Amino acid sequence: MAKRWMCFGNREISVVPTANLICIHSRTTMKTSCFLSAQCSGSNFPVNIVNIQSTGQRIIVSDSQESVHFLRYRKGDNQLVVFADDTTPRYVSCVCVLDYHTVAIADKFGNLSVVRLPERVNEDVQDDPTVSKSVWDRGWLNGASQKVELVANFFIGDTITSLQKTSLMPGANEALVYTTIGGAIGCLVSFMSKDEVDFFTNLEMHVRSEYPPLCGRDHLSYRSYYAPCKSVIDGDICEQFSLMELSKQKEVAEELGKTVSEISKKLEDIRTRYAF
Repeated sequence: MAKRWMCFGNREISVVPTANLICIHSRTTMKTSCFLSAQCSGSNFPVNIVNIQSTGQRIIVSDSQESVHFLRYRKGDNQLVVFADDTTPRYVSCVCVLDYHTVAIADKFGNLSVVRLPERVNEDVQDDPTVSKSVWDRGWLNGASQKVELVANFFIGDTITSLQKTSLMPGANEALVYTTIGGAIGCLVSFMSKDEVDFFTNLEMHVRSEYPPLCGRDHLSYRSYYAPCKSVIDGDICEQFSLMELSKQKEVAEELGKTVSEISKKLEDIRTRYAF
């Protein structure tokens, strides 16, 4: 894995992973020469480091079997501190940083999860000068003192090989785009209002009951294959509304208090807002 450069104040440091160990190097420039000197080595991670991301002053390290760990480099103590980690062992395949507190994680079993640091984590790390030593000196069976919170979880059904937060066309809102080992490309988009959330939640529920899968498998149990589906609406099943018989479309539309054309228009609007 390639090293990652980060800036702390007027210093530039390099985060270099080696198996399950992280080393920090600092780079100083004198005239035209560049010197790289070892600063410190981090504690061993459980299995093997597969990804390193950075956001602000935080380092996000992904382990091949133990999800993500949030680290900070303490210049005064010359230490790397794991100040937060995950409670669920995830076999991470790729990671995407969504914002300063939130990370999207994909594992090799086809799960896509979004975790977020609790709001109080910032002040706890910044203001407690002893947290580095107390957390750092704990044994193998003890994790960090603070845990990330699960925001969303969804079973894709195939191993995800890449995650990217991007806009699919000029002027469109950002979406979380993923690709799978089987060649599929999909995206997760955010709703703009509570009304949209309620509408698509009810639409998914009605289509799930009125238009079951061909093989008879329960849709909800499939999307919750390894862990319960949380805070994600399946757009694929919502799109199957147009494949239903007209009589069933009218029944669903009546239950939702809409017309068939209004439901089709809402589905089209959310597609054009993010993709095409």
